Amino acid sequence: MNSRRYSLFLTRICQLLAAFALLLLAPVAMAAPNHIAARLVAAPGAEAGKETTLAIAMSPEKGWHGYWLNPGDAGLGMQLDWSLPEGARAGDQRYPVPHTLLVAGLMNHVYESDYAVLVPVTLPADAKPGARIPIRVKAQWLACTEEICVPERAELATEVVLGKADAKAEAKFAKWQRALPAPLDAPATKALAAKTLRLAIPLPASVELENPHVFLAQDKVVDYAAPQTFARKDDTLLVTIPRADFAPRDPEVLDGVLKLDGFGNGLAFTAKTGPVPSGGIPLKGADTPELPALPWLLLAALAGGLILNIMPCVFPILSLKALSLARAGESEAHARIEGLAYTAGVVVACLALGGVLLALRAGGEQVGWAFQLQEPVVVVALLLLAATITANLLGLFEFAVPGFASEGSPQGAFATGLLAAFVATPCTGPFMASAMGAALLLPVVPALALFAALGLGIALPFLAVAFVPALRTRLPRPGKWMTTFRRWMALPMGLTALALGWLVWKVGGEVYFAVTLLFAVLLVLALFGVGRAQRKGRKARPAALLALFDALACLALLPAAAPEPVEAASILATRPFSAEALAAARADDKPVFVWMTADWCLTCKVNENVAIEREETRAAFEAADVVVLRGDWTRRDPEITRYLTEQGAAGVPLYVWYPKQGPGEVLPQVLTPALLAERAAGG
Repeated sequence: MNSRRYSLFLTRICQLLAAFALLLLAPVAMAAPNHIAARLVAAPGAEAGKETTLAIAMSPEKGWHGYWLNPGDAGLGMQLDWSLPEGARAGDQRYPVPHTLLVAGLMNHVYESDYAVLVPVTLPADAKPGARIPIRVKAQWLACTEEICVPERAELATEVVLGKADAKAEAKFAKWQRALPAPLDAPATKALAAKTLRLAIPLPASVELENPHVFLAQDKVVDYAAPQTFARKDDTLLVTIPRADFAPRDPEVLDGVLKLDGFGNGLAFTAKTGPVPSGGIPLKGADTPELPALPWLLLAALAGGLILNIMPCVFPILSLKALSLARAGESEAHARIEGLAYTAGVVVACLALGGVLLALRAGGEQVGWAFQLQEPVVVVALLLLAATITANLLGLFEFAVPGFASEGSPQGAFATGLLAAFVATPCTGPFMASAMGAALLLPVVPALALFAALGLGIALPFLAVAFVPALRTRLPRPGKWMTTFRRWMALPMGLTALALGWLVWKVGGEVYFAVTLLFAVLLVLALFGVGRAQRKGRKARPAALLALFDALACLALLPAAAPEPVEAASILATRPFSAEALAAARADDKPVFVWMTADWCLTCKVNENVAIEREETRAAFEAADVVVLRGDWTRRDPEITRYLTEQGAAGVPLYVWYPKQGPGEVLPQVLTPALLAERAAGG
């Protein structure tokens, strides 16, 4: 059970305990003053046999709040037990538009200032004009701050005076009525999928929206804390909400409230299963952070891709880039063609990865940048590819492996760019983090433009070599040395294969690794057979088909889901990251270091060796009583992905320092040895 499910499970238990407490602690609640004062008020001008309105007016103390009909992840709605005269009956409670309150990763639907719950009551038909009809109700509710909750109750009473008019009371009731969400005059439609709820709400394009939010009356349908996305298509508002992963329900009809703005305006709607259009013009929702202007984001993506060339993430594919540079010393026309082809490959790979990422997130998946390396089978495929390339560079066989043919070709340069971008982008560097984080929140077209800018930044050094003669003339002339150089380039690619093998062991365990290693050895042996046949002038097709069959069999037979990775050991006193753990540590007024990492992130591993896993850091953290929360993103984790998104990051590494008091500080993605010790010394 993941941390969010566990948290929600505990929340439901707490809600049940709160309900029992409302009953068991009633005498105590009656004796102590309520933190939310309540009174029962009757609307003036009532008539016998007709419907009138009663209001339960609630006044929370400062710092306290009450709850909507559906309280969200935590809390409890109001419960009423009416005492009515014979012939009278009460209807359903009607609430004003609530607002959201996020506490420790849990979303609550609350009221933090005065509000009134309205209840329609039908009066007895035989009541006489001027009669006073007594009304009583036992009300129970939960009053909370961000730290504690108290069950409260009150016995409320009033009299409905038939025929009596009161201008002051009418004005008060008119104000309370205006606070209720106005009913839509047309039904909405819904489409429930495994991961998302999509709504089509009829709303004229002229209606202005400012930070909208949808509240559903039915519980356990959606993930309350997940960001909601909004788009407009003609006179229809399209809403997408990730579904809950804790006992999700699938009701036939959904009742909800669309909050229009921050002034309490909203619309009540009912949604039934029906067609929900796609597309539309994206809108900014209540969960969407402010983003820099698109030109600045494009510049950041370009700079991030450029800097990525000197990040540790790129070191394992040094051989790909080195061979491309070596061939750039050939003719000017050939160099330019190869530079453009290599750039096209990198940009296409970044666009493809970005497109798949955006599609997965639109489908409700909590994924981030480098999502491809969170799947064990993808890592296995990369291991087999790295082993194949290493064998080719060593001369075990001759084959036009993309980008490694001795003569070079535009097709090879393009494929080299594809592979380089696919392998080189699991980590994030300076500037890139904010740009990729923004891409997850922008509409599709500008988001893809950011991914393309990232690819252009990665390819920019090689594009410069191809088109700037002064740079190209500094490269050595092609010759026999390139054969020796090619053999030496097998070393970093072989190290890449070893690193991927280690990663397979980390994410899949010993058995998974052993099976993968067996297939990799068989693949290399088959490729050696290809080379032997080539050197003897025989047909190499049988051995080549055997190698291909081995690779395909490995990917087909290995299970798609490997066992969960084991928690890595650390010299620091780490705790698993969760929103609840972060909130608890901050409530204790302790400094907190949030450390987001992954086994496939080489920048993360470099930082850990240089700055984190050090005795100086451990001693400084112990002296300052620092709480270390470690998030392992090696395998997909929705809660970690959500936190990365909240911090404006699309991937790892991410380091956030929280002092005892004050907001958190996002640290650089390349840590210096003394940085963490200095933060600990400063509190």
